[in-house]
Amino acid sequence: MESQFRQPEYLSPDDEPIHRVRCPVHGFIHYSRKERKIVAHRLFRRLQFIKQLALTDYVYPGATHTRFEHSLGVMHIATQAFDQLAKKKGATLEEIFRKVPDLKSDTLAKARQLVRLAALLHDIGHAPFSHAAEDIIHKDSGHEELGVKIIREKDFLGELIDKTFFAACASVVARIIEKGNKLEPQLKVLKDIISGQMDADRTDYLLRDSHHSGVEYGRFDYRRMIELR
Repeated sequence: MESQFRQPEYLSPDDEPIHRVRCPVHGFIHYSRKERKIVAHRLFRRLQFIKQLALTDYVYPGATHTRFEHSLGVMHIATQAFDQLAKKKGATLEEIFRKVPDLKSDTLAKARQLVRLAALLHDIGHAPFSHAAEDIIHKDSGHEELGVKIIREKDFLGELIDKTFFAACASVVARIIEKGNKLEPQLKVLKDIISGQMDADRTDYLLRDSHHSGVEYGRFDYRRMIELR
């Protein structure tokens, strides 16, 4: 019987995670030369000035962490979850993902990159004061809709993402984040890793908010949860 184990290869040497930042929650978070182009972009860097918990630091003075570090943390956890799935059910994932036209070649490497980018950019549309001011600032749309626009449109990040990674990458990343049923069913597992029942987004903000606020409510063994996937 063929082993299910798969270790996704990198699409190119520039996709190897040679850069790193030190996170107080997860330790070192690594990213590649190509991903650095996204991390260093002004549209992503603006997240350094948006507090994760808006005005909460008026009551919990330590809660000054930002959407920037949260996004890096979500990418870190989502990658761990994907790698665990590839370890256990890699052959099955590869077979399913190949049914998506954009993933016919370098299937798992592209899928891994997609989940990393979707995790990194899932909050790219957030405005200042987080959810507290969303109804005023975004009016008829939420931060998800604005984020999808930023990712998809070439004048924002769309062209950079496609040129840096692979053709149609931005469109697939946007569909993973976007609400509704526009995503191919074969890729729903990638969406669930980021925003499902036990997702990377919720996992990181529970751990991060607890750490910076000095409370215990969000601390749990997320590594065990990933092992059980």
